[in-house]
Amino acid sequence: ALSLHKRDIPAVVKLDTQGYRASDAISKDRERIKKDKIVNQNIDNAGNMYLCNVSLGNPAQHLRLILDTGSSDLFCNSASSDLCSSDSSLYCELGTYNASSSSSYKHVNSNFGISYYDGSSASGDYVRDILTIGGATVPNFEFAVAESSSSPGVIGLGYAKNEALINMGGSGYANLPQAMVESGLINSKAYSLWLDDRDTNTGSILFGGVDTRKYSGKLQTLPLVPIHGEYSQFLVNLTDLALDVDGSREETFQSEQLPTLAVLDSGTSSIFLPDSIVSSIYKGLNVTYKSDHGVGYIPCNMANKDIALKFRFGTASISVNIKELFLKQRDTTKLDDNSDPCIMGIHPTGSGTVILGDSFLRSAYVVYDLDNNEISLAKTVFNFSGNGTILEI
Repeated sequence: ALSLHKRDIPAVVKLDTQGYRASDAISKDRERIKKDKIVNQNIDNAGNMYLCNVSLGNPAQHLRLILDTGSSDLFCNSASSDLCSSDSSLYCELGTYNASSSSSYKHVNSNFGISYYDGSSASGDYVRDILTIGGATVPNFEFAVAESSSSPGVIGLGYAKNEALINMGGSGYANLPQAMVESGLINSKAYSLWLDDRDTNTGSILFGGVDTRKYSGKLQTLPLVPIHGEYSQFLVNLTDLALDVDGSREETFQSEQLPTLAVLDSGTSSIFLPDSIVSSIYKGLNVTYKSDHGVGYIPCNMANKDIALKFRFGTASISVNIKELFLKQRDTTKLDDNSDPCIMGIHPTGSGTVILGDSFLRSAYVVYDLDNNEISLAKTVFNFSGNGTILEI
């Protein structure tokens, strides 16, 4: 079970996050679902993806990588990769790694190869070098450098069981959560994620601890669900959903597709739910689905309504205000009354996996506990900017 400890100097590392607006994020999301001590780091939110600043090598080479709880490898693009040799690639503006420029670089093997859910892929070398993240240093850290790639660099924070090498039949290595424990930076393979609201450009991830000022109420702990007896994804049991109007009227959606297993995935911007549930949500919120576009459109003025979607996980629940379900991405489509619509961040999953992406995660303070195979959730506190209260996991 999750155990929190107050220390004079907690073993934590904080990493900030920053936003990044990907082109055609909805299509990438839709492709994605078809494949089945403390460090504090800030995160940036530019609308569709969350980025973290890291440094690799000696002297330090600075990169911004996508934060992804749905994969397990840290990979970056080589400065000489085919992707970065192309003038059309914006991804390489986020930073690249040049092995020949680092005095601490060590080659491991050339067995890196990965295909992401959104259809992108990367291949190249596994190497070891110095990683600096959230002001903390991980020496001799193993990561991948892509020479052939169609993806921006990624920080994968999932189970080691989901590493690309293991999926290809090889042996694994200490990915970031494990490497931070082995380096003595944190005391447990656990971290907490706070994305803040959709209009805020930054959030944070706290390795090895929780910040009690960034959530309200108690943390609600859920068991993760193993696949074939092994834990490889952050998979939880979503038992039901309800629409809460004005805090006084609650309508629970009835469906034979509930309960269902759902993946908590920061690398997906939207929420993907069973088709019958999405149909009921669209009807309840006056969403217009355009099959030729593959998205639902909702009047932008609905953001001012006191409406929330409540996600229940047994006895635990998280409410998401309707405003947080709107995507920042816009297009030129008009509604029947000629008004400008907003794009709904909930889509039908079809035969794919149910995913609770950033449109859900922004409203929850989430603790990912890989040691105990648990997730803990609480209602997030938006726009917190003061000094936090840090407890070590």
